[in-house]
Amino acid sequence: MGLTGAGRAQERPGPGVPLELASQRSRAVADLRYDLRFDLPADRAAPVTGVVTATFVLRDPIDSLVLDFDGSGADQRPAIVDGRRVRARHVGGHLLLDGALAPGLHRAEIAFTASDAALNRSEEYLYTLFVPARAHEVFPCFDQPDLKARLSLTLEMPESWEAVANGREIERVVAAGRATSRYAETAPLSTYLMAFAAGRWSIESAEREGRLLRMFHRETDAGKLARNREAIFDLHASSLAWLEEYTDIPYPWGKLDFVLVPAFQFGGMEHAGAIFYNAASLLLEPSATKNQLLGRASLVAHETSHMWFGDLVTMRWFDDVWMKEVFANFMAAKIVNPAFPEVDHDLRFLLAHYRAAYDVDRTPGTHPIRQPLDNLAEAGALYGAIIYQKAPVVMRQLERLMGEVPLRNGLRDYLRESAFGNAAWPELVAVLDRRTDEDLASWSRVWIGQSGRPTIETEVVRHGDRVTAIALTARDPAGRGRVWPQALEIEIGGPDGVMRLPVVLREARVVVPVAVGTPPPSYVLPSGGGLGYADFVLQEETTRWLVAHLPEMPDALSRGAAWATLWEGMLDARVSPDVLADLALRALDGEADELNVQRFLGDLGALYWRFLPSPERDALTARIERSLSDGLEGAPTSTLKGAWFRGLVGLARSPEAVAWLTGVWRGGVKVPGLVLAERDLTDLSLELSVREAPGWRDILAEQAERISNPDRRARFAFVRPALDADRSVRAAFFERLLDPAGREHEPWVLEGLAYLHHPLRAETAVPFVAVALNELEEIQRTGDIFFPRRWMDATLTGHRSPEVAAIVERFLAERPDYPERLRRIVLQAADDLRRLVAWEHPGQG
Repeated sequence: MGLTGAGRAQERPGPGVPLELASQRSRAVADLRYDLRFDLPADRAAPVTGVVTATFVLRDPIDSLVLDFDGSGADQRPAIVDGRRVRARHVGGHLLLDGALAPGLHRAEIAFTASDAALNRSEEYLYTLFVPARAHEVFPCFDQPDLKARLSLTLEMPESWEAVANGREIERVVAAGRATSRYAETAPLSTYLMAFAAGRWSIESAEREGRLLRMFHRETDAGKLARNREAIFDLHASSLAWLEEYTDIPYPWGKLDFVLVPAFQFGGMEHAGAIFYNAASLLLEPSATKNQLLGRASLVAHETSHMWFGDLVTMRWFDDVWMKEVFANFMAAKIVNPAFPEVDHDLRFLLAHYRAAYDVDRTPGTHPIRQPLDNLAEAGALYGAIIYQKAPVVMRQLERLMGEVPLRNGLRDYLRESAFGNAAWPELVAVLDRRTDEDLASWSRVWIGQSGRPTIETEVVRHGDRVTAIALTARDPAGRGRVWPQALEIEIGGPDGVMRLPVVLREARVVVPVAVGTPPPSYVLPSGGGLGYADFVLQEETTRWLVAHLPEMPDALSRGAAWATLWEGMLDARVSPDVLADLALRALDGEADELNVQRFLGDLGALYWRFLPSPERDALTARIERSLSDGLEGAPTSTLKGAWFRGLVGLARSPEAVAWLTGVWRGGVKVPGLVLAERDLTDLSLELSVREAPGWRDILAEQAERISNPDRRARFAFVRPALDADRSVRAAFFERLLDPAGREHEPWVLEGLAYLHHPLRAETAVPFVAVALNELEEIQRTGDIFFPRRWMDATLTGHRSPEVAAIVERFLAERPDYPERLRRIVLQAADDLRRLVAWEHPGQG
């Protein structure tokens, strides 16, 4: 948008949504409203057409109106601006409406044909997904978060379809086999939060605390629906009640519906008043583990928190997308805790956040929490573990720094002062600064504005056989002298027992207040309380003690924190993978906490398939299968049995274990106390097939017949070729993924890709690696926000060869101008592979 007096009109605005264009428009445009009408055909091949009427106030005169639009048709029909027909020109993802406009109220009406990509069309339903800036693929708009608009929506569709949108349905008229639904105008919304879904949906309704909640779904298993229905409604109701109390602001969006979408790209998406979820994340099987139950509760709490953090107050620009995600995750942890009193929530926070954040922060592809962004076309690459997992750790540190009540009161101020508007991180810091004497600006510079983590080493100072001091020394691995101020809890164990001491690290070295003259401790664990964020380098004595005695540590959080620290030590070659695999099996033998059991099982799988060379893996197989079989038999609860069973399915390799699992799949072998549903048996059939179990083709064919739900049947049919023993069939499957039409259902793609590169098939999948790397830019352009990193993870995780490491290294070396954010994704996904090759083939690492 060119502004008179501020430079010439932008005749050719850049692709995407450039920051310069967005800044000009946000200064000029106010009081924005969209009245949208869509014609949704029953035939998936027929185009979706519509008309948008945008009304807005201009603060300044402009030379021409620049909207964002990447559909078609709008430039072939004149637009109507203030009652006049004007020429519309399609230029690089934008729609330019010719003619200068004076300050004041204006109205532009444009007919269009929507692009299918962001409509996610299937044969029987469709749903929109506009995050981070894909609304303009569907209709002409100002597709930037700080131009919030009130939305009025009308959908014309087949009579048999149901639909849901941000606003409440206020009218449905049926005539001549078509239904027209009209929805109430919303409060101001960013375009990425606007949404609707339409198609053959079933609807469940429930009332909680006087509020009507509706769930749209496509589940055909009445038993599964009945098992989960009340829990899903209860989770939403309890999250809403908690958030209203915490924020002191009533739920801002009037009604709340949620849509359970088969093969949804994310766990959930926080469309105001109409949350979309991945159906499998909410409709759990009877064999669900404690982690899955906790995960569902956290997902619901996360998306519900967004109704305030992200929807009510939205970041000005996507460089602050982390703000909405950190508060959603941070609040979710607070909401879920009371509902699971039997769970050690400090342990859960440690397991849910630290490893995933470290997996990025330890790599050369790491980045700050807050990143610069010049164009919304690149916003999808901002998402990842630094935003979702490191940021909540940092926020917990901020709460420790400020205090729980001052932080809550500061957040209430922030939400009230910016309600239905936008705010940037510096504005929130200014609000919080009013509630604390701490220097939040300095704290923010290192934690939010810079990447990485400190290295913290422990030192036990002795005089003879007595301790004179215990100290923590922090250093900046990048050599820039940075200090990450943080609270820690250091655990010290010795002959007289265990003590955990709080420590605040504000300088490079801090002395821990312990009694002078005591005997040397058995171990010093600076991560013992699961609080500090760092690469903790343990003393050799501590490492030896933990390797020998970790299962004996009486506290579940201590065991989890010790394991996490040893894992980091393994990745830095301070502990060998075979030692850690042995420890995992010994720890599993007596572990009582289900969260730790699941972490040990998961890491045992990673050690077995990824970090152990083939000879060591083969030597360990019988012991692992025996241990997991015993664990499954002795597990006291159904959730623990589910965890042990999944661990055994993932690790079984011997003919005897595969035959036993085949018996489970056929129904002749029963696991007492464990109910296996269709999804469990479907997944089992895939695992049997990748192992080429006897009769694997018949197993797949019979499983296809067993699946009654059409959406799950389609998923199975899609993934099935990736399991085939015939290399040409697998190659044809991969070739299909190179066409954007073959990637419509991203979860299916990732599942198939992971099987294609399964360690048992990795050698034959090497030729696919370079092609997958070459496709990454196209994956980013056509896929949703998490897809590029997940595409690379699914491609590389099954590999451990120098050949594949060299392919990755050569790919990056030959492309010095490769987009930096995609380079980071490749470096993150390849980091474990790089370390493996460096250990085992020093000349090639």
